[in-house]
Order: sequence, then structure tokens, then C-alpha cells
Amino acid sequence: MTPDIPGAPAVLRAVNRALAGAITLLLILSVGVLVIPVSLQIFSRYTALIPSYIWTEELARFCLVWSVMLGAMLAVREGTHFTVDVFPKLSPRGEAKVELFSGLFILLFALVFLIWGWEFTEFAFYRISELAELPLWLIHMAWPIAGVVWLLFQTERMWNAIAVLRGNAA
Repeated sequence: MTPDIPGAPAVLRAVNRALAGAITLLLILSVGVLVIPVSLQIFSRYTALIPSYIWTEELARFCLVWSVMLGAMLAVREGTHFTVDVFPKLSPRGEAKVELFSGLFILLFALVFLIWGWEFTEFAFYRISELAELPLWLIHMAWPIAGVVWLLFQTERMWNAIAVLRGNAA
């Protein structure tokens, strides 16, 4: 099921399309930035050309966490995250029913990430990382943000599935 099947309100589709574009750019940026500290770590380990930096490990970890969470957000939009193809090729109505059923669990996970992710972030508001001295809430925010984005993306997908079941969409 593609994200642009008519059914979801136009505003939600437009917001989700813009959000997915921004997330895609952030994902590209985070992976691009991830290459820098990892490369520094490799070169410092095997050559004497540059000193061994400790902060690169923390920056690499921060970028990796954000890359994973941003990728998970996009995967929910595309319907490729939290799903397993168990059934043979289904009719559009059958796929819509499976989408609604699995979507309930995705919404549940989204709420878990939002609620407990926010508590996780609050725990880190006044803490900083040991080596790079980066505020830890910057990395912890990935969880509640993922929860909100999953809610938006999955709501659109489920709305589209309902439209298919009603016969309003192909």
C-alpha cells in the first residue's frame, strides 16, 4: 500500500510528505556526519598521522542512534517496519485488513516510545556526555520524536486502509 492512496485527509498527507522529506534529509546528514568520527577512529588506530581522539566514539554513537531512529521513522511511513510478510499475495481489501490489525500494534509501540521516551528524555535534561560534553537530552529526544512521527505516519496508513475497505480507494 503506497503512502499516497486517496483516503487520508489532504492536510495529513501534505504534513507527512513534508515530514518524510525533512527526515530523509536529516538521515542523509546524520549518516554523512557519522562517517567523519568513524573515519578519524580508523585512521588514528592504524596510522600515526593523526592523534587518537576519544570524543569521536561518542559522536559516532549519537549519529548512529539518530540514523537508526530516523530510518525507523521512514520505514513506518513506507510500511516496511514492524511488518513481516506471512500471507501470500492478498487482495487490496485483505491487505487493508492486515494493515489495520498490524497498525494497532504500531500505534501501541508509538505510544510507548512517546510516553516512556519522554520520561527517558526528562532523565537526561541536566546531564552531559562524559567525553564530548554534549547534552544527553539531544540523543534521548530521538525516542519521543519517533513516537510522534510513527503516530502521524501510521494514522495516514490506517486511514488509507479504511478507505480501501470502504471502496473509496484503489
